[in-house]
Amino acid sequence: MRSLIIFFVLAVSACAAAPEGVAIFESHCATCHQTETGSRTPTRAELANLTPEQVMSALLRGKMTVQGAALSTIEIRAVALYVTGKNWSAQPVDPAAGRCSGNPKPFSPGSGDWNGWGVDSSNARYQPRPGFQAADAPRLKLKWAFGFPDDTQAAGQPVIVSGRVFVGSNGGVVYSLDASTGCVYWTYDAGGIVRSAINIVKSSKASSQKSKWIAYFGDYHGSMHAVDAETGKLLWKVKIDDHPAARITGSPTYYDGRLYVPMASSEELDGGSPQYECCTFRGSVTSLDAETGRIIWKTYSVPDPPKVYKTSTAGTKLYGPAGAGIWSSPTIDAKRKRVYAGTGNSYTGIGIPTSDSVLAFDLATGSLLWSSQVTPGDNWMGGCPKGPNCPDNPGEDIDFGSSSILHSLPGGKQILVATQKSGVIYGLDPDQRGKVLWKTRVGLGGAQGGVQFGAAVDDHIAYAAVSDLYKRDKGTPGMYAIKIDNGEELWATPAPSGAGNPAQLSAVSAMPGLAFSGSWGGHLRAYSTKTGEIVWDFDAGRDFETVNHVPAQGGSFNGGGPAIANGMVISTCGFGFVGGKPGNVLLAFSVDGESR
Repeated sequence: MRSLIIFFVLAVSACAAAPEGVAIFESHCATCHQTETGSRTPTRAELANLTPEQVMSALLRGKMTVQGAALSTIEIRAVALYVTGKNWSAQPVDPAAGRCSGNPKPFSPGSGDWNGWGVDSSNARYQPRPGFQAADAPRLKLKWAFGFPDDTQAAGQPVIVSGRVFVGSNGGVVYSLDASTGCVYWTYDAGGIVRSAINIVKSSKASSQKSKWIAYFGDYHGSMHAVDAETGKLLWKVKIDDHPAARITGSPTYYDGRLYVPMASSEELDGGSPQYECCTFRGSVTSLDAETGRIIWKTYSVPDPPKVYKTSTAGTKLYGPAGAGIWSSPTIDAKRKRVYAGTGNSYTGIGIPTSDSVLAFDLATGSLLWSSQVTPGDNWMGGCPKGPNCPDNPGEDIDFGSSSILHSLPGGKQILVATQKSGVIYGLDPDQRGKVLWKTRVGLGGAQGGVQFGAAVDDHIAYAAVSDLYKRDKGTPGMYAIKIDNGEELWATPAPSGAGNPAQLSAVSAMPGLAFSGSWGGHLRAYSTKTGEIVWDFDAGRDFETVNHVPAQGGSFNGGGPAIANGMVISTCGFGFVGGKPGNVLLAFSVDGESR
């Protein structure tokens, strides 16, 4: 339906006299998009790789809705044609092509599933029952590929629950697929980008009239959705944050009847425009009743509300404090009755003690218990250091963009393992207000450097992939194994040369004997957890025949890592911005490409 609506809008707007696209781009878009490769906003050349439909979707429904709100549909159409230099597609694509035939198997989640971002509420990203052995890794083969219509970014984290794959898309459609074949059970149009992993939870009030299993996820408009996991029927939808730049990128975490929802924003990029009165967004964690969506508490990561504190050189009012967005899935500490969340940078020149920090909230009330800040003064926004809205002495944008992992050490002591874009991994003490017990540098760090989307932890070791994108010969991209009791480096495997860009941004996923990591150059690899040796390498930089007959290509791996369950390894592939190679495919692997 989404594609049909956009196609209708295009057909109608084609009859009107379109304004000159170049003028619209220069007045509304050029400040942020005429950047060098490596910026967090797409360059002019990267926009040219898109289709007009993708640009229009981004302005109407996706990442650029704040900017799109200032334009008419005809103006959006004109700028989409101008920046891409392409014509509209002849006809819309059905996002639900390739539907499953026959009756689905009974929906019965089990202990070997990959559910939510980190498999469990500790966010370890470790699958203890993968359905195949580490020795079988060299025999992993592509079983099927699924194409996302109208996407150049396939970065969401898939989950595998009860023999189904649940995955969101940049097109705003959430899919439920058969894990064995890739056929479509249902689709749900969320109305905006869904990057967060889906969390499947058994309803506490299930009956013959009510859903037994509920799928929870957030979108890029700051709303949480609950749908029937078996049918895709909407149960409830709740707006968590009314800020126009608010977005949910981290996955909701479920515990004891409640959902814990993180909130981030795009305002630090919007602030690159000289006319934008930046900044007013404050990150938050919100607790919802999982059955009804009722908000129980909401706590901001920036306690004080923003107020005008200066006027920019362009004459624009600037507000603060702001920022400390929470980009990743919260972590539950059932023993201490806490929820932990890592925060991003500050947006303004007003320093705050909760940016680039790991925060602890009370599970029941949401009270902020403590903040462990490791990088004070990381005040950053788009367009810096030259833009008129930039803070004095802007920082590097070295968020905690990934979930902290709560893990028990021998003897019962627990530790929080936190990975940062600075390239530093921390061991924090949850009993001493997040005191730093150890820290180990594995990367040079920076806005696209360090550890981007997170590590995986087994019994004793953390496995972290380092990006260091655009650091050239100064960076240290690759895979690292760190002892979590003292931070000692056990092994390091540099990214292979001659396989495209070596940066490794995606979250790591692990199982007994193996850790998986995707590269910016389009390779998905399995590493021996004992030695760091690469035991399997799949080059995804090509076109794929898909089970739903949507043209698809592989590209850069970014965002969520592969889900591992029931003998399958399933990952999204493709990221068309920040110099990455676009792609729109979901890849499913099994031993010898067979059903398990």
